Amino acid sequence: MTKLTLEQIDLVSELRYQTTIANRNNVTRTAAYLRFYLAHPEVDWALLAHLVSRNGGWNMTDLRGEWLPRIMSEEEIESFFLFLERSNWLIFHDAYPQLLLYAEAKKQGEDLFHLLPSLGVSRFMVPLWQQFWQKREPRPLTHGLIINEQQYIQQRVVRQPYFQRRVLETFKFQAQSLLSLNQVLFPYKQHPTDATFSIVGTVVHHFPLVEKRIEVGKALYRLLFGNRDRLEKIIAWAKRIPHTGSRADYWPHIFSPYQKSSNQNYQARLNGTRLLPGRAKLYSPRLTDVWPEIDHPPADGVDWYREQKWIDLLEESSVLPCLDTDDYAVSLHHVDHGMQWLDKLT
Repeated sequence: MTKLTLEQIDLVSELRYQTTIANRNNVTRTAAYLRFYLAHPEVDWALLAHLVSRNGGWNMTDLRGEWLPRIMSEEEIESFFLFLERSNWLIFHDAYPQLLLYAEAKKQGEDLFHLLPSLGVSRFMVPLWQQFWQKREPRPLTHGLIINEQQYIQQRVVRQPYFQRRVLETFKFQAQSLLSLNQVLFPYKQHPTDATFSIVGTVVHHFPLVEKRIEVGKALYRLLFGNRDRLEKIIAWAKRIPHTGSRADYWPHIFSPYQKSSNQNYQARLNGTRLLPGRAKLYSPRLTDVWPEIDHPPADGVDWYREQKWIDLLEESSVLPCLDTDDYAVSLHHVDHGMQWLDKLT
């Protein structure tokens, strides 16, 4: 690693400090991604990261919401939360300094990306940022960041024995697919006068496989930026609705951040995208109401980049089955009525 000047040491230290300040929890991370994107809209990945991080927050609060506490123990809930939180924290810890360095490069008007290794970033990313600096082509950089961040958590989370045993190998993790809770959703309004937001997204399968997660990331990127009119509507929603972690952020007609306590057996609530008459909304809490901030151990590990095959993935685009509003409503309906059935059995 090249010896740094005092000015460069100060810059690296400042970028790390800014990252630490913004990396307190899922809400602060998600907001930071959006602030960066609005200031630097040429960096497509920042918007994708914002929206995927929103989904991460919804997954975290699902663990304290209406359904999952009915089928998971407190120990299981805590382990699943740590798995989601650690992944979310690590990706931000690695990616956000890259974004900040780009902003500083724009400010100074010069290529600063030789400093990436001093920030702990894989050498895989250095030529990608340099190419983006010269050509401003967003797709190779976005694909590169998707590959890099999924590799970053592969050795630090997915392969860790604790998470393998407590999360990835459990029936409850597999049940996420059965319950249709493994979806990534992008809300937007088809028309300004619509009462509710529409949904577009996809379903995540085979999470432990890094290649599959990379495939999903590239498919989401294509889905997000492949329709300019819808993209503008998604951005408008993201700017107007602050992320809280509650699914009421996008469907307040069905979800509520406030819990109505009841000792009764579960009753189905939904008919499509509407509540059944007289039924309470589904509980989906705000993240900061149900989860504390976590002090994370250091992001140890070694540079993952060893094989040429990952370079080949930069140019490939992925297409996966698309989820729309009707699909999402059907999946919620199945889970809702499935919970009523499970309650009758217990």
